Parts: sequence; structure tokens; C-alpha cells
Amino acid sequence: MKTIRACLPAVFAAVSCLSLVPPAHARESAAPRAVTPRGPLGAHEQAVVRLFERAAPSVAYINTERVDLGGFFGPRVYEGAGSGFVWDERGHIVTNYHVVEDARAVRVQLGGKTYAAKVIGVAPDYDLAVVKLPKPPPGLRPIAIGTSADLRIGQSVYAIGNPFGLTRTLTSGIVSALDRHLPTTDVLEVMGVIQTDAAINPGNSGGPLLDSAGRLVGVTTAIKSPVGASAGVGLAIPVDLVNRIVPQLIAHGRAALPSIGIVPVDPDLVASAGIKGVVIARVQPGSPAQRAGLRALDAKTRDLGDVIVAVDGHRVASLPEFGAELDRAGIDHEAELTVVRDGAERRVRVKVIGVAR
Repeated sequence: MKTIRACLPAVFAAVSCLSLVPPAHARESAAPRAVTPRGPLGAHEQAVVRLFERAAPSVAYINTERVDLGGFFGPRVYEGAGSGFVWDERGHIVTNYHVVEDARAVRVQLGGKTYAAKVIGVAPDYDLAVVKLPKPPPGLRPIAIGTSADLRIGQSVYAIGNPFGLTRTLTSGIVSALDRHLPTTDVLEVMGVIQTDAAINPGNSGGPLLDSAGRLVGVTTAIKSPVGASAGVGLAIPVDLVNRIVPQLIAHGRAALPSIGIVPVDPDLVASAGIKGVVIARVQPGSPAQRAGLRALDAKTRDLGDVIVAVDGHRVASLPEFGAELDRAGIDHEAELTVVRDGAERRVRVKVIGVAR
């Protein structure tokens, strides 16, 4: 087009456009370049390729539909997308709770085929959920399970997911940090969260984070980014927690939360009063808290009772931190509470129990 346009002005009327193109016989012959042979992939490359080939069939693309009933023009349907992975051959798929939250329909894509699925268990406090394929196809490949207890900063990790709907995308990085905290609900924050610089983007949520042996070590859940896309700070729920919560979701549909049998005062009221810790509104009869002699707030006398300020030596300034420390102590185990009463600090031992939320 540039050659033709150059011929339009009258000043070039006498010049043939064809004269600007070399005659065919004057052009140099051209042929595809010869391919330079290469040797085999390096050992590290081969290991990563094998890791992907083993793990990718276990990774699912999850598509959801939600209905917004409050739209100005009436109900509107919104689609969402995320990732998940095969937990067992019975058709259980693990993902994040926020991927399937309020979904009226869930579809799971595996191996190029799409299946209708049903949400059978949710744990909002841990941002985990399980969906099930009603008729599991043969040949489902459960993902290999690892452990997060022995992860080390600097070791290699790999994420497989569906960022921006691009299915089965592999990204790699390292464990950047350990024991991060991830707020999830008003009563709990997840502890022991893995930080990685492997690229995590919208659509990766619920997908697996793998170690170099191809074992699940975390579930990619969130990113910290000023632009809403990967900025090198991805967060994953540790697999040791996942391996405790998922069986409960499969068996009961819910996961038990750690408790000592107290009803706390609204955290917002506690924070507005400038108090750091957990103020007890009520001690439940027969609970571990009652057996430990914990005392609740007395609204008439304005006596704060026992304010819980630490669990097993870890300071807790809020209810979510308290819940996280009880979770760290573990259901059916004992924890040492540091409580303040009338300005004096003391320590009491109490059993952690599991309760339904």
C-alpha cells in the first residue's frame, strides 16, 4: 500500500508504480533456513517437563455461574473461572471456596472434556472447597500429596492453573517466604501460608503448587499486587492444612473450627476500646474454658474478666489471630493461654475442641 500511495501525487504521474518494484528476474532467491540441530534437553529441563506431564492431567479448569438478583435491569448471570485438582478417583475436586462461592452451576474441565459438578463441602474460614463429579470418568489421576512442614525458603516450586482462562499453564519460582498469615473471615486467618514468586494470576486460584518432585505442597489462593496481576508475591495454603480439612469436607460438608468454648465480644468493639486481645462475652457451661476457670465480661460491674493475650507464647491482638493460634495448637490438643485479669497476667492450660460453624 505504501508503494501504491507513493504513486498517486501528480508530480509522480509519469513514473510507473511498477518501476519501484525490482523485476522478478532481479530478485535474490530465498529458501527456509536450515534447522540447527541441538542436543537433548538439559537435566533440569527434562525434570520440569516430566513434572508437568505427570501433574497436568490432575489439574482442572473450573467454570462457574452466579446470579445477581439486584441488578437495575433485573437478574444478571455472571461467569467465573478458577482452577482445581483431582483429590481421589471418586471424583472429588479441590479448589478455593472463593472460586465456587454462591455459584448456581459448576463445570469442571478435565482432559478436554467438561463435566457438571456439585459443591459438596465448603470451608470459608480456610478458603477451601470440594466439588464432586456425579459420574467420575475412568482414569482420574489424583494429584500426589506432599508435605509443607519441611519446606525451605529458596527451594523450587511450580504452579499449574488456568490464568485468565489459559488452561494448564505452568509457571515456576521459589519459596520466597514461609509462615505468612492470610485473613479469610472475621474469626480466623490461615497461618503457615507459603509465599512464592511463581507467577500467580486471576484464574490460578485453587490450583496446585508443587515441589520439584511433583507433589502438592500448597493451593494457590491469593496475590499481593497493586495492579491485580502477578507482581511476584503469590500466596498458597499449605498442604498439611489442606490434608486435614479436605477429608472433613468430603465426610461432613464442613470443617470443624478450633474452640475452647467461649463466645467472644465483637472484635470491632474490642478494637474501638483500644484493647489488644480477646475479651470473653460468655463462657459456655461444661466447656474447656469453664474447666480452666476463665471468667467472662461482667456488663454490670464493667469488669473485663479474662482477656486472652497469647496462645502458647504467641501474642494475639485480635480474634482472627486467636483462632489461628488455636488452629496451630490443633483440635484435641492442649494450649497454654496467657490471660490478663485485673491487670495481672497468668497462664492457664485448656483443651482445644472442634466445633461446627
